[in-house]
Amino acid sequence: MREQHEATSPTGTLHPAGPLFEIEQSIRSEIAEISPFVDKLMVFIKKCQCVPGNEIDVEIALREALANSVVHGNHEDPDKRVYVDCRCLPNEEVFIAVRDEGTGFNSTEFPNPTAAEQLQLIHGRGIYLMKALMDEVHFERGGTEVHMRKKSVASADSHDR
Repeated sequence: MREQHEATSPTGTLHPAGPLFEIEQSIRSEIAEISPFVDKLMVFIKKCQCVPGNEIDVEIALREALANSVVHGNHEDPDKRVYVDCRCLPNEEVFIAVRDEGTGFNSTEFPNPTAAEQLQLIHGRGIYLMKALMDEVHFERGGTEVHMRKKSVASADSHDR
């Protein structure tokens, strides 16, 4: 029997910039859980219209964050969970926090995956991709939680004026 994702219903609350939609879910620490979860969360993000046209960047960064949490954080232990908090402000931004139950890591001490000596390695590009695709990425709780933010193109343009 396949375990269902634990989820709370998306909530819509008022925010100074407009409606805020939030969803909190968790998955077991298994690679096979990532794609179905991301597919469902991306439907939520697309329906909320928080970053129209930039959904692929969010999807790739989310997949990388989840893979890091499942593989490196929780060591694929199915008894451990990965927790996700996603907040959408339509036409403004999406904020995603991904937290695992691992021991964490020092987020300032990871090699540049574009350096010549790193190019042949099969790991080490996830954080690089998250930082390249999202507007903000930082780590909390000793590296067990990553916070990512992507602003919509319309929002970024209006703030530049």
